[in-house]
Amino acid sequence: MQRRDFLNAFAAGAGLMIPLGRHAWAATAAQGAGTGAGGAAPGLSPAGGATDRKLIVIMLRGAVDGMNVVAPIADANYARLRPTIALAAPDQDNGALDLDGYFGLHPALAPLMPLWREKKLAFVHASGSPDITRSHFDAQDYMESATPGVKSTPDGWMNRLIANLPGTSTPTRAVSVGPTMPRILAGQAPAINIANGAAAGKAGALDRPQLAAAFDQLYMGHARYGKVYQDGREAHKEVMAATMAEAVAADGGAPLPNGFPDDAARLAVLMRNDPNVQLAFFALGGWDTHASQGAGTGQLANRLAPLGQGLALLAQRLGPMFADTTIVVMSEFGRTARENGNGGTDHGHGNVMWVLGGGVAGGKVLGDWQGVGDGQLNEGRDLPVTTDFRTVLAHIAERHLRLNDSQLARVFPRMPAVASGFRLLRA
Repeated sequence: MQRRDFLNAFAAGAGLMIPLGRHAWAATAAQGAGTGAGGAAPGLSPAGGATDRKLIVIMLRGAVDGMNVVAPIADANYARLRPTIALAAPDQDNGALDLDGYFGLHPALAPLMPLWREKKLAFVHASGSPDITRSHFDAQDYMESATPGVKSTPDGWMNRLIANLPGTSTPTRAVSVGPTMPRILAGQAPAINIANGAAAGKAGALDRPQLAAAFDQLYMGHARYGKVYQDGREAHKEVMAATMAEAVAADGGAPLPNGFPDDAARLAVLMRNDPNVQLAFFALGGWDTHASQGAGTGQLANRLAPLGQGLALLAQRLGPMFADTTIVVMSEFGRTARENGNGGTDHGHGNVMWVLGGGVAGGKVLGDWQGVGDGQLNEGRDLPVTTDFRTVLAHIAERHLRLNDSQLARVFPRMPAVASGFRLLRA
């Protein structure tokens, strides 16, 4: 067996994914005492307070239908374009939840309405990537690299963000929850990937003392892989300790629903118990609703319900930490304004971004909304992109994470100028 295979076996046994190869953080660790763009060497404890401000990004893979998430219910064109899948008025059965008299929220997202009323939830409509592709693969790549139209970008924007944050970084500063390390966290900075579900907090093969001792003997002193192995072991111990800290109390209550709500609750426990964790990422699939999409009920509603429950639970379980947390929900592109012959929608362009958090200037639907009349649609078929998604992310990185102009330029190269007056977060 090759060394790479041993290390991958370690990662699987520990419940972590360790990036190896060209863009691995092993290369950063090998620099020893050198500092990165953020002025800190990886593998050390963060400076006091440096990780207090948290960011959680949730990617809805498959292109969620933003026009039925935040629906322009007061525009007569909306119901005309969607005779069977448009949300009903707020006063009807399974109707939209009124936001501001013009827009309505999908009823499956009712758990988020308290956050809306508390002005801790906002939406940026007609937002997305300026690239015209309707390919899921390309559009997701561009949204995760934050370089639309450029396929050669070697790293993800959240990885570049790690390197430009203040303080020093441990391998657990950025955490992805899912089966594989995502594109958005690929790069030189340290990051870890933990499994979905309860497996993330369960002991694995490398928690067996004899097997762990054998791996320690093989890799602890290895010139090339020793640092990677050691950081991975420490990251696993840190995640296990933080996750298990409340296991006894949790066992005394009713079990959480399956899927995202369960993972969201576990992430909240991890972030509360481990101050090193500052950034987190989820990817959720199942949003490509070409047929039988439904309106207030149906396929889309069934996808949105656990998402809304999980987001509300995440905000609740974070407790006081939610005041210093920003949560972003985004998708690679939107869907066609007109429903198709199968009662669904096809690949579109503009979409809606969701932003939650204690510092959000919420209770508003932001963005340059131009309507859904035939003359207002992109190519006559879908929402235009009037707000570049990087504008939203850079605004959060500046206001919430306190990045300066030069740091923002490194995280979001080739970013368009931010429109004056755009105010998503309180100062």
